[in-house]
Amino acid sequence: MRGPHNIWRLIRTGATFERSGAMRLALEALDAPRSLRIAARVLGWPFAWLGYAGDPNLPPISRALTALGPAYIKFGQIMSTRPDVMGDELADELKMLQDALPPFDMETAKKSVAHELGQPVEEIFSRFDPPIAAASLAQVHQAVERETGRTVAVKVLRPGIERAFLRDVDAFYFAARMVELLSPSARRLRPMDVIEHFESVVVGELDLRMEAAAADEFRSNTLKDEGFQVPEVIWHLSARRVMTLDWAEGTKFGDVPALAAQGADLIRLSERVLQMFLKIALRDGFFHGDMHQGNLKLAPNGDVIALDFGIMGRIDAYTRRVYAEILIGFLRRDYHRVAEVHFEAGYVPADRDMDAFAQALRSVGEPIFGQDARRISMAKLLAHLFDVTERFGMETRTELILLQRTMVVVEGVARSLNPAMNMWETAKPVVEDYIRDNLGPQAVLRDIATTVRVLSRFGPLLPGMAEDALIRANKPANRRSHRSEMLPWWGWLFTGGGLVAFIGLIVSAF
Repeated sequence: MRGPHNIWRLIRTGATFERSGAMRLALEALDAPRSLRIAARVLGWPFAWLGYAGDPNLPPISRALTALGPAYIKFGQIMSTRPDVMGDELADELKMLQDALPPFDMETAKKSVAHELGQPVEEIFSRFDPPIAAASLAQVHQAVERETGRTVAVKVLRPGIERAFLRDVDAFYFAARMVELLSPSARRLRPMDVIEHFESVVVGELDLRMEAAAADEFRSNTLKDEGFQVPEVIWHLSARRVMTLDWAEGTKFGDVPALAAQGADLIRLSERVLQMFLKIALRDGFFHGDMHQGNLKLAPNGDVIALDFGIMGRIDAYTRRVYAEILIGFLRRDYHRVAEVHFEAGYVPADRDMDAFAQALRSVGEPIFGQDARRISMAKLLAHLFDVTERFGMETRTELILLQRTMVVVEGVARSLNPAMNMWETAKPVVEDYIRDNLGPQAVLRDIATTVRVLSRFGPLLPGMAEDALIRANKPANRRSHRSEMLPWWGWLFTGGGLVAFIGLIVSAF
């Protein structure tokens, strides 16, 4: 599908931005060079009539994004958490994309629920209310289960959303391929891999059985975390296009005045959100990948409630340690160690100058330490980071895309509560705890014990593997031609395979 027909889709994207008036606002918000603004207007104006009209009642950028489809709305949701990049006015405008989009009609929702659950809605629920929230892919209804009387949240996918989303992604692939062909310097950013990662993440949102499983696992992991809640999945009322959870009562994080009226300590709450995210991500390697204001509530008892588990991320133990070492290096202003970790992990090509890279990292870190966040220009900081990655040939790490994106979103949420919050100082205690627990002597012993357990599982197989290897080595043809290459038994013992087998046999004996 990634053919030239997508040129038409991309032309209509630009035309829609121009027609709605969003093009000028977006370029101004991103502080684009004047030459780029002029070029965009000159090239876009003749095609404006080709753009989608959108909802004239919406502000320009929200109007353009909603008209273009779900994948564009996802991008708008991310930008809504970054007033430091987009500006307060535009970020507030985009917040409606989180959960205040136009819903689809009740009759369609009821038919979908009945089809998925195999019963009429009236037989399952004694009450099924109009949608209370509508986002890019689904909408949520409050309902009361007839059998138990408990209040629940019923999430229903939008009709035809799968096809609409895949159409958008198809155009993104085409654009990424054009970027790779026309701009060789951009290949290090691996645009095709980035879009592939984006597709794999969001496709999980289009099967609510997978989201239910993610919610259940996330709840299990965080059940003992004080001050944090995840609603329970009601499995017998969940299917591919419908998911039902316990109702979570609380105030949405997007309504800051209501949080203040509830008596919340906004400064402490901003710190808790960031620290909870980091703690869970580093500890479990399984984290919420879409923690914008629309997916967070503050419970009456002060607990933070997480919602919407369609986008979840995983990072393996090694990557978590690398990430933590990079963070702690920045926090301690040990830029040489941060540079070493980047080289050790292969994030920077080995032929680059480590000392020069450490110096570049210092130029990124020093201007932000000890500063009130309101004095830091995130747009300029991100531009500088991009320059550093380009200079040192750093490629995009697809395994870290979602983690880094979510960190940006969570920091944006925290700063919406406390604009002066400094992410580095807030993150420091969490990262230090992780480093202490996972890079000290006890962690080394734990790693050795884990390795021994893995080897012990293969213990019963190792004698047979050794015997097969010896039989093959002693076949007549091999004895004549490779006699000089054969090792005595004690020599074989100290080769890689023999040593592993020897350790495995000892472990299995215990």
